[in-house]
Parts: sequence; C-alpha cells; structure tokens
Amino acid sequence: MPWTSTNRIYAKPSNTSSGIAEVAPYSLTSTARAATTAAADTGGRFELSDHGYGKSSVKLLHVYRDGEYHVIREFEVSTELKLSSESAYVLGDNKEVVATDSQKNTVYLLAKKYGIKTPEEFGAVVVNHFLYTYRQVCEAKCHIIEYPWERLQAGVPHNHAFVFSPTSTRWCEVSQVRHEAVLVKSGLSGLRILKTTQSAFVDFVQDEYTTLADSPERIFSTVVEAEWTYDNMKTADFDNAWLTVKDAILEKFAGPPDTGVYSPSVQHTLYQAEKSVLENVAEISWIRMSMPNKHYLNIDVSKFPANVTKGDPRHYIYQPIDKPAGLIYAQLRRRPKSKL
Repeated sequence: MPWTSTNRIYAKPSNTSSGIAEVAPYSLTSTARAATTAAADTGGRFELSDHGYGKSSVKLLHVYRDGEYHVIREFEVSTELKLSSESAYVLGDNKEVVATDSQKNTVYLLAKKYGIKTPEEFGAVVVNHFLYTYRQVCEAKCHIIEYPWERLQAGVPHNHAFVFSPTSTRWCEVSQVRHEAVLVKSGLSGLRILKTTQSAFVDFVQDEYTTLADSPERIFSTVVEAEWTYDNMKTADFDNAWLTVKDAILEKFAGPPDTGVYSPSVQHTLYQAEKSVLENVAEISWIRMSMPNKHYLNIDVSKFPANVTKGDPRHYIYQPIDKPAGLIYAQLRRRPKSKL
C-alpha cells in the first residue's frame, strides 16, 4: 500500500469573529528541531537559502447584491507559504505541507465569509489566516491582480451590467512574517498613454557615439508601471490611493485639456507624478515608476516626388517602433524625519 503518515498536523479552527486574527506564537517542537535540513544532509556544504510554495492564479469573481443594485470585483489570487521545516524538500516528508489545493479552497472560503472590500485588505485576511491556523507556517504571501470592470452607463448607471475596461491593471502583494507586521505593496501596470505634442528631448550629450538629433517636438508615448508601499496600513484608504496614483500620472502627463503641459523629458514627467502622489497620499512611504519609451518616428517623404506626397497638410504619418526602447525609472521616498 502507498506510504502514509500518521503524524499529520491538524490545525485548531479559528473561532474569531473578525477576518484578521492575532497570530498565535509558535515554538519549535523537538520534532521540528530535529528535522533534517539541507545543511545537515550535505555535511554543511550547501544550504536551502530560500524556499516556498503556493497556489497561483486562483480566479475569483465577487458579487455583492444589495437588492437590485449589484457590485462586482474580479480577482486573480496567488498564495505562497514558507514553512519552518525543510523536511518536504530534504526527506520528502509532507506531514507539514498545506496542500496548494487547500490554499485555493481557503481563498474561496475567506472571500465568501468576509467579502472583499479591497485587494489589500483581503490579502491581509489571507496571510493572517495561514499564520494563525498553521503553526508550521513562518511566512505567508498573497499576490492579487484585479481585473478592470466598470459599470455600464446606459444614460444612467446600470444596476447589474458591466463592461471590461482594461485601461490599466491594479495589483497588490501582501506579506507577513510570523511575529512581524503585515507589509503591503500596491501597484498599477499597463497604463498606456500618448500625447501628440508638448514633448521634447534636447540638449543631451553629443559625442562620437551620437546619431540622435535634438527633438524639440515629438510624440510622447509610454506604458507606465508603478508600485508603492504604505507606512500605516490601518489608516490607508487603498481604493483612494490607487485612484490618486493613476490620476497623478495622467495629470502630470497630459495637463489641462485645452493647453496640455510641456514635458522636457520623460524623467521630468515621471518625477512630477511621483511628487504629486507623495504630496497627496500621506500613508504612502515610497513610490517607484518606470516609463519605457514607445517611439513613433516621423515618416520622411522628402525622397518622393511632390505629385505623390502633396495632400492635406494636416495629415501626419508616423511609424510605431517598440524595440529597442529607452527605459526610464525612478523611486521617490520620504526622507526619514530628524530625531533632533
């Protein structure tokens, strides 16, 4: 018959009423202390410097039905656990392993029990559950991607119909080490933007390696990636913070609708957006953005005879070039307060 273990670990069910419970202290048992490690197995030659496992891409649609008015949020949730023991790797002993299928079930059950207000808060519920329920777990992580649904506008907001609007994608990563605070990182990805004027790139280094000419007028297009962390999770308004970051990027990139805003470089626009975020969201401790250039090159028609190029002078034709591309990034953080 197949090998089975009679020493499985069964967790005591939580009887708390809130989603985030106090993490129970965990003292290593003599069995755990004696568990073989990679270092012991190899006579000190090697060590398992990192390890973990989990369930990726658990798809979840949360529908909140308030009479005739419904609210939806769709997520892709990934979990990751790190155990205090290396036995599963070194010995093939699975008695402390929380199966990834069980992790998937946990995501669904916690969502059903507590609902999902924001991805960040739900992620905290998930990691806290694993630490509280399973004493052998020493670290838990939860990565959540939210799919961008918007309520259908049919003259007025529709009660229960929605349209997929992939302008940008929201994500977060929540992690917690046993006996330590919950850490939250939020992010925005895939925000593709373009403006046709009010952008330049001039007065850069000109030497024997340079062929690029000054561009006092050019198309500015990029795909923005941003991530940030919070120094106070209890007071943070996660939905508002995410919208503030998105709005700051669009405002500093585009400017007023009628006049726009001048951009002397991608670097300057990126910095202005990050500064606006820190000025408007006190709970964000740092923010990092990247803005790769998506080039649109002017088509040179001077080589062609006038009879085939003459036309409406308001028409401009450009060639999209995605590779190679410049990559600009920066991280702006709050300076530590003086202790004086």
